[in-house]
Amino acid sequence: MTNQSLKIVNKMLSKDHFSEWLGLNVLEISPGYCKLSIKVNKLMLNGFGIGHGGICFSMSDSALAFSANAKGSVSYTKETTSSYLQKVQEGDLLTAESKEISNGNFYVSVKNQKKELVFTLKGTVHITEKKWKV
Repeated sequence: MTNQSLKIVNKMLSKDHFSEWLGLNVLEISPGYCKLSIKVNKLMLNGFGIGHGGICFSMSDSALAFSANAKGSVSYTKETTSSYLQKVQEGDLLTAESKEISNGNFYVSVKNQKKELVFTLKGTVHITEKKWKV
C-alpha cells in the first residue's frame, strides 16, 4: 500500500460511518486500485434471506471511491452500471477489487470466498482539481 494512498483512504474512512457499519476491511490500496472485504451478516439480508443487493453495490461503490481518490485528487462517482451474478449468503466473505481501466473509468469485481464472481460494477468518476491534503 502506498503511504499517500493509505492516508487518503484513512481520512475518507474517518468520517464514513456507513463503511464502518458495513465492516469494510481495506486489504490493498494504491493509486487507481483498491481491494477490500466484508463478511455478510444477518443484518445484511433481505426478505428472501439472501444478501441485499445494496451490500454488493455499497462495497463496490466504496472500493471505486477509494481507488479513484487514492490517485490524489478529490473524485466523485458520476455514473455506474452493475450486474448481480449470484446470490450472496449470510457468512459469505466478499472481496471487492476496483481497478482503473482508463482515466476516470473503473471496473469493480466482487467475489465470494469460493472465488466465484457474484457482482460487477462499472463506474465513471468526476476528477476535480482539488488535491487531497493529508
